[in-house]
Amino acid sequence: MEEIAAADTVVVSPGIPPSVPVLAALRARGIGWISEPEFASRFITGPLTIVTGTNGKTTTAALCAHLLCAGGVDAALGGNIGGGLGPPASTLALAAPAPDRFVLEMSSFQLADIRDLTPDVGVMTNLGVDHMDRYASVNDYHRDKRRLFEAGDENTTWVLNGDDPAVLAMAAGFPGTHLHFSLTGPAIPGAWLDGGALVLDLGGHPREVARAADLTLLGRHNLANALAALLAAAASGAAGATWDAASAPAALGSFPPLPHRLEPVGAAGGVRWVNDSKATNVAAAASALRSLDGPIVLLLGGTDKEEDFRGLLPAMSGRVRAVVAYGAAAARAERELAGTVEGGTRVKRVDGPFEAAVGAARSLARPGDTVLLAPACSSFDMFENYQHRGDVFRALAGGGSAAARAEPAGSDPQADPMDSGGTAAR
Repeated sequence: MEEIAAADTVVVSPGIPPSVPVLAALRARGIGWISEPEFASRFITGPLTIVTGTNGKTTTAALCAHLLCAGGVDAALGGNIGGGLGPPASTLALAAPAPDRFVLEMSSFQLADIRDLTPDVGVMTNLGVDHMDRYASVNDYHRDKRRLFEAGDENTTWVLNGDDPAVLAMAAGFPGTHLHFSLTGPAIPGAWLDGGALVLDLGGHPREVARAADLTLLGRHNLANALAALLAAAASGAAGATWDAASAPAALGSFPPLPHRLEPVGAAGGVRWVNDSKATNVAAAASALRSLDGPIVLLLGGTDKEEDFRGLLPAMSGRVRAVVAYGAAAARAERELAGTVEGGTRVKRVDGPFEAAVGAARSLARPGDTVLLAPACSSFDMFENYQHRGDVFRALAGGGSAAARAEPAGSDPQADPMDSGGTAAR
């Protein structure tokens, strides 16, 4: 403890909650700390895009970087994104030569401990409920998300979900240029969906930059993510290196589904298997359900985040034929969902290992069904992280065995403690 207190700078892993004894002791001595991205920002020399939100962070950040690179901007992706998709911010900061632009995904845990990090483009995909196992209230969680706006200045361009009142309310009054994206109608200045067209207007001249059909990702929520990424890429170009919007259709078409985010992992006997292990909260799981046509057999459970599973009911209605509840949250999920879903949805509780839960889903599935892993919980009761959970599900969906547990693929020590969910919308 004395060595930590004597340090010039204390950098805290985002997986360590502020209530732990060592941080409480530092606080009692009046000693503060910073997050790893804050420390890295001291060495980042290029312009910076930060992407956050309850859901949608990873897809939006990765797609933004992909669009920029396709359009002639050397963009480096990293931060909380993990899963082999990009390194921590501190690794990016060491890149030589420096890229034209840095794109960082950041969680609420990382944003909580920033001090001087200033984005010139900031993206808020949406605001919902998450991490109630760490925060005392939704307001506390949103307080940390608000740090993004507090970190900006009059030169920051904000890319905001125009369909999310909570996002608009949080951003209101902060200096900078405010751009909106929307699935429901024109967002000027900003980007929106017009029929099948993705339209961009930054200065009174709307133009179609791509078609919804160009995007290969499943789900309407990914159209929102694409609009956010397009708008962030356009704003990034306006703030520095020139981005060629003509590259957008091909770039959207070449962007592959990200692992563990509505990832098709198999089909057998007329049953489709979809891995959405990254859906670690209720909002993300509901988004996954809305993205698929029924009937669905839903695998739900894991470490309880203390969200109300009844928040899934609107998305389940008319889509979900059966729920398999497993893991530490199984009993509460069964209690909150059983007998409450229209159409006689069956809720089956499995108290055994994950393999037994997948086996139960397999036995319940009929030709034409989708078996969907969208747990609405974190993974730590049974797995190293959400990637490990998804890898095991992928192996079991393909007829494999639990041997996949021996080598958790895609593990990222930076991101694992957060299991932060999400992939506005996901």
